[in-house]
Amino acid sequence: MSHVTIDPLASARGHVAVPGDKSASHRALILSALADGESRLHGLSPGEDVRGTARLVSRLGATVLDGDVGVVRGPSEGLRPTTDPLDCGNSGTTMRLLAGVVAGVPGRHTLVGDPSLMRRPMDRVARPLREMGADVTGSGERETAPLRVIGRRPLRPIDFRVPIPSAQVKSAVLLAGLVAEGDTVIRESVRTRTTTEDMLRIAGIRVSSEDDGAGRVVVLRPGRPRPVDWVVPGDPSQAAFFVVLGAIHPRSEITVDSVDASPERTGFLDVLQRMGADIVRHPSKSGAGVEIVARSSTLRATEIHSIEIPSVDEVPALTVAAAAAAGVSAFRDMAELRVKESDRFAGAMDLATRLGCRVWADGDDFFVEGRGDASRFARFEIAAELDHRMVMSAAIAGAAGAGCAIAGAETVASSYPRFFDDLASLR
Repeated sequence: MSHVTIDPLASARGHVAVPGDKSASHRALILSALADGESRLHGLSPGEDVRGTARLVSRLGATVLDGDVGVVRGPSEGLRPTTDPLDCGNSGTTMRLLAGVVAGVPGRHTLVGDPSLMRRPMDRVARPLREMGADVTGSGERETAPLRVIGRRPLRPIDFRVPIPSAQVKSAVLLAGLVAEGDTVIRESVRTRTTTEDMLRIAGIRVSSEDDGAGRVVVLRPGRPRPVDWVVPGDPSQAAFFVVLGAIHPRSEITVDSVDASPERTGFLDVLQRMGADIVRHPSKSGAGVEIVARSSTLRATEIHSIEIPSVDEVPALTVAAAAAAGVSAFRDMAELRVKESDRFAGAMDLATRLGCRVWADGDDFFVEGRGDASRFARFEIAAELDHRMVMSAAIAGAAGAGCAIAGAETVASSYPRFFDDLASLR
């Protein structure tokens, strides 16, 4: 396990280009592998999670070529099973999306992962895929991996209401629906990121989407994706760390370029602006997404509900913002944090406590009484528990405050291999 020491930054100024959006990168690889022909992929995330997805679609019969521009050739006859386990590493996205893919690939498949991923619940994808006719079994009540799938074709179309906000579950069902006998209907009570629907349309699949109160109804007509030249924008979830750093550091101006601007991906910006953060969004000079500029700000506490950030991926970074704010911030309905790469509910509270905040929980809510200024953060040590987002949240807290030491820092390679280099470039 590697240890990294973060010293306080005297100032934090400069430009950062975050990796390609991880969500879009996974989906670009998968849709390209499902297509008949050659797709080109620009701006893929270089993280180990996405590289793992590339290895697995190759194992299933696609041809994958690395390079400045990735190339994926989907086999004309379609993907095929492999007798070896499909190792998804630390990536829940890979496991859940591939479960939807292999549900429609006749044969036996076994999906496994690292110790962290093997503890994460897969029942949420297993149940709808079984309704569609695949045989899906995991271990225990939550159906943790190894996840065993017997794929069939065609699958049954279903009308499915997603029980919790989850773009991964929605995506797994939509990917399985590509080989269903009729239209697949997904009903969300809370609108989640539309990456899969948008990319399916680009690949020639008929997908309709209508808002339904706070939710959405998505209808997919089966079909085979066509090859595409994909251009992946920057990852908003990775941008969040530098935007928070820019807002809480007393001498800062940080610009993050070419970030995906989808409304379901940028809720963290609305939260920070509500807290008083000086954040400006401009059209990106590259023509992809938006440029985000964050400057030193005096933050005040707010109430943050999970509906504002359906994936809750940005909550650890927002916890650092809350720790720097004046007053008590409330994080509402955050149960989903408990089943991420680590228990981020406990991890976020622990991080805020180490920064010197008073922190408490009530059911699925937790509360952070901020220090009022990042200069009042305590110097701290923390173990990241195989969780890249907890590493990066701790790092920006240390950089803005009194410094820190992080054990398990190597896990940033799963999503953002050059994170510490980019952080150091802001000196």
